[in-house]
Amino acid sequence: MTGVALAEELLLLAYDDETGKATMPRISLDLGMAAAVLVELALAGRIAYSDGSLAVTDPAPTGEPIADEVLARIAADTPHSPASWVQRLRHGLRDRILGDLCAQGVVRDVDETELGFIHVHRYPVVDATVEADVRGRLVKALTGDEAPDERTAALATLVAVLRMEPALGLTGDSARDARGRLAEIAGSAGFSGNVSLEDSVVRPSVGLVVAALGKAVDAALGKRA
Repeated sequence: MTGVALAEELLLLAYDDETGKATMPRISLDLGMAAAVLVELALAGRIAYSDGSLAVTDPAPTGEPIADEVLARIAADTPHSPASWVQRLRHGLRDRILGDLCAQGVVRDVDETELGFIHVHRYPVVDATVEADVRGRLVKALTGDEAPDERTAALATLVAVLRMEPALGLTGDSARDARGRLAEIAGSAGFSGNVSLEDSVVRPSVGLVVAALGKAVDAALGKRA
């Protein structure tokens, strides 16, 4: 794996560049971080769905520290379903990913004190080029005629399930149109959760993680109208 991880891309979209604050519910964002790491590992050929659980198919490190920690944890633990792993991994993962983005110089950690003793962290953008690339790929996927590459399709799928259209600057009819296009991209890529286990190893694995994420978000936020 090279470049920016899916979880990092999602996080950059979910935080306001100037205020450095999350623009979406923390619970759905945390669930999304867990799902993004699992999707990343599936796309890299490290994990796959088998007999009701996610299993390690290749223990070789990816080179991405957080993903490799998750890979080692899955390998060492008893078998768990995609839904179980989404819940198990979400705690503390966002802070780890934010820390990595700070270390890369993409965002900075602004530690402030409220009411004299409550520490509040903000993460304004330092290097805007990374997020600009992410947004550019999504805009091209939403407006272009060509099918996006696999990673962009996976990102679009996660954005759709996490209800992140407002993070793209879209509201009203534009948001609804984007939601439909994102769902179309997910379905065309086989990442929608409604895929045959016989189609491939990767797509059912990603699809089932996405389905588990969708149910978890619905449980946390209520079903979207």
